[in-house]
Amino acid sequence: MRNRRLVVSAAIVAAAVGLVPGTASAVSVSGATTSGAKASGAKASGAKASGADRDAVRKVKGRTFSSPAERTVTTAPSGAAAKGSARAQQAPDAATAADQRLRVALNAYAEGVDTFNLETIVSSQEYALVDVVIAWGDGTTDTYNASVMPRDFDLHRTTHQYAAIGSYEIKVTVKDPATGGEAANSLTVATEGTEFTAHEPKRLLDTREGIGAARAKVGARSSVALKVAGAGKVPAGVRSVVLNLTVTNTTAPGHVSAAQEKGLAENAQTSVLNYVAGQSVPNLVIVPVGEDGYVHLFNAGWAPVDLLADVTGYFTASKAAGYGALAPTRIVDTREGLGTAKGQVPGYGSFDIGITGRAGVPAGATAVALNLTVTNPRSAGHLTAYPAGKPAPTTSNVNFTAGQTVANAVIVPVGADGKITIRNGGWNPADVVVDVVGSYSPQNRSALVVPRVPFRILDTRVNGSWNDRPAFPLAPRSYEWLGLEGDTSTPEVDAWALNTTVTNTRGDGFLSVAPDPNFWVDYVRGLERKPQRPVSSALNWTAGATVPNLVQTPGGKGGMVDFWNQGWSSVDLVVDLTGFYETPGA
Repeated sequence: MRNRRLVVSAAIVAAAVGLVPGTASAVSVSGATTSGAKASGAKASGAKASGADRDAVRKVKGRTFSSPAERTVTTAPSGAAAKGSARAQQAPDAATAADQRLRVALNAYAEGVDTFNLETIVSSQEYALVDVVIAWGDGTTDTYNASVMPRDFDLHRTTHQYAAIGSYEIKVTVKDPATGGEAANSLTVATEGTEFTAHEPKRLLDTREGIGAARAKVGARSSVALKVAGAGKVPAGVRSVVLNLTVTNTTAPGHVSAAQEKGLAENAQTSVLNYVAGQSVPNLVIVPVGEDGYVHLFNAGWAPVDLLADVTGYFTASKAAGYGALAPTRIVDTREGLGTAKGQVPGYGSFDIGITGRAGVPAGATAVALNLTVTNPRSAGHLTAYPAGKPAPTTSNVNFTAGQTVANAVIVPVGADGKITIRNGGWNPADVVVDVVGSYSPQNRSALVVPRVPFRILDTRVNGSWNDRPAFPLAPRSYEWLGLEGDTSTPEVDAWALNTTVTNTRGDGFLSVAPDPNFWVDYVRGLERKPQRPVSSALNWTAGATVPNLVQTPGGKGGMVDFWNQGWSSVDLVVDLTGFYETPGA
């Protein structure tokens, strides 16, 4: 993953360095350098379906940062080098000419959580032997020598891994020892890896009330632009945002897509939630934010709907709180008196959960990732999770109808006392189940990478959607294993953020997602050990329903993840990759 090969055409490079097309007969590639702890080798790959084709990380393309040759800053030759060189004595203005003959262009390609592939393109109007110094902005440098032919250019590729996420200024200096002339260029880059800042639940969008958009339903095949940066306490420069998105007042089936650009949302091949007529559906989403500070929500159905969006946090390329993945652990079940009093939560009642210091959540955690489930509700309503000690917000995390079992992922800030509050917003009692799946803490260093566009890694309805899998539903009481990180015994991914959707349901059931203890080759050779059936649920469904939910889960020792159909009838499963967590510098 850290050594993705870069291919650049001669025409593109010539344009970057300002050469006339056709004047350069060939691209001179002087070499490649790697720096950083993990940049010296790529992951091993095996057969077609076992290597890069199965490596979901390699399918996530990072951003490109460029500084063209026109931005080159030159320094005139001086001292003995300027006076004594043969070229400097050829003409009265030779020093000035020598100063102008060197140019350097830069292209930096972000990769993974902390790595950049830098192209340094040096051009010259006459022959030059140059020394090149790359200052990475973190106190480290790389150097190399290059030979540049007249009116040609030298292309050098260097890979660098940063020890921490953030923004860095890369400065490249090119010096000709023969004349003393120098040329320099620089660019500022930001890592793809981002850390989390908790935000008290706040409603940013409600088309029923005119909050964040016009007071009107989002029309069929139409989108709404939601300003995120600057809303609430979300800062400018935010890279992605955590929203609890809800669709309601539906009159026909459809789905909603989300992206940082309108065109991407309207042409998305994936969805963040699905709905049918008369249904209110929530789902937690992590959405990239556009450079203009907006996200776009597209109603892909053929009838208008109302949309609600509540923010609970955001990610920036700066130190805040990293993610710590945990084995799903049930910490509350009101049916059994686990973690709270036994018995249903009364209508408009609430209870606190001491969250830090238990189930692997460290002291000092600023937020926790939960799967929140309501079951046996006696009437319609909603659940809200929020930091303890704060007033109940006018937001919701789970919406339900009488008798319905519904789960939804939640990322909720932790109160100053290390507790969170769960409130039943319905008129009548309901049972509540809480599973903790991870935490965000300044002590954790695992950073999130969000692809520009989510992509589908599994659709059991489609042939060959992943690993050349034929189309067939997930059988009852069985599991589907996916190798998401290629062939590896040392996974780099700490956790996966996956939008899972179950459809074509024929009975009631629930989905569990857990790491797989096997390697891919174990399944190929028929030597796999059947994983232990999980007890926690990622989402619940009833017959005929289509249900989405965000799942954040680590992979197993071989980067493998299992999806369990815990129902007694077959279902179709759709999985979209919305992000992954890695530890920078590791």
